[in-house]
Amino acid sequence: MTDTAQHDRDEPEGSSAPGEGRTLDKGNAGGRKALGAPATRGRTTIADGVVEKIAGLAARDVVGVHAMGTGLSRTFGAVRDRVPGGSRSVSRGVKAEVGEVQTALDLDIVVEYGVSIVEVARAVRENVITAVERMTGLEVVEVNIAVGDVKLPDDDDDDEREQRVQ
Repeated sequence: MTDTAQHDRDEPEGSSAPGEGRTLDKGNAGGRKALGAPATRGRTTIADGVVEKIAGLAARDVVGVHAMGTGLSRTFGAVRDRVPGGSRSVSRGVKAEVGEVQTALDLDIVVEYGVSIVEVARAVRENVITAVERMTGLEVVEVNIAVGDVKLPDDDDDDEREQRVQ
């Protein structure tokens, strides 16, 4: 989980040591110490799962990406999708390592046959970096992409095959 707090800010007068309850200085009302902009007062944390969801949605938006995840995770995901109350995992195939101001991502994708894998990977990388940096304010230091499979035009789609088996 990331913490985007501003660690170098001055504590208000009368504040106690970190970890202890804060006491406010009720005296000296006319000579208040500037606390800074309201937007900088406090802490924002972003969970790894949030970054993974953003990256997963951004990767799926790229033309040429057929699916996300390894074969095993796609199989388990298809079963989970069929269970009543189950939901499709948008973070399938995405692993994020989130620090205080930076993040690194690993993506497993399946591309469609006939597309340029290099171009699809470039487009995925650009789309993911843009989306994550815009929405979280974190710097994306790397996006590693593993192409685990190619969807052939004559292969039945996994979803179609599972629907016929029912």
